[in-house]
Amino acid sequence: MNDNSYIYVLVALLPLAACMVVFQVNPYHALLLRGVLGAIAALVYAILGAADVALTEALMGTLLAITLYAVTVRSSLVLRLGVIEEGTEGDAIPNDKTARHFKQLIDDIRRVFQKRHVRLELVSYATTQALQRALMEKEVHAACAPQDQLEHSGEAQVYNTAIRVRRVYDIMQTELSPGTTLIYVNTPDAEDKH
Repeated sequence: MNDNSYIYVLVALLPLAACMVVFQVNPYHALLLRGVLGAIAALVYAILGAADVALTEALMGTLLAITLYAVTVRSSLVLRLGVIEEGTEGDAIPNDKTARHFKQLIDDIRRVFQKRHVRLELVSYATTQALQRALMEKEVHAACAPQDQLEHSGEAQVYNTAIRVRRVYDIMQTELSPGTTLIYVNTPDAEDKH
């Protein structure tokens, strides 16, 4: 008697791997699982004697699809930076020096993340409280707000940048030039809100 129970195990892995792909939150993990799904499908086709279908699944369904998905995921990476709108909340009217300093800071952040193919998206908020709430509710990855000028000394403002993503914090800490104070903020998980 021929024992082909391993075929049943492989076939049972197909819907399991497909469900794992569908419910995966991290796009990189989904790509990895999609590769596993394609490899299992190609193996099943090869075992069942459909070598042409197995080759097509391995080349088109696994290699090409994963490459295209990887390019898509990589090109859609965005860093959302929350900022305070100019002239709101009773702040001092920004002068040319502070506006130039802020523009330089944004250009530096953009330069740091362009190397990693991450696009910087600025999201404006009217108040510091709205900006802080957006950071805590995970609407933005980081929040950049000016510190109060000390005794209106006339020096350029220094900016506080609160970051909730540890990897973004590490990158900015090592590669960003001085002029902003970086703060890592540990935000509560979504499960803690329920």
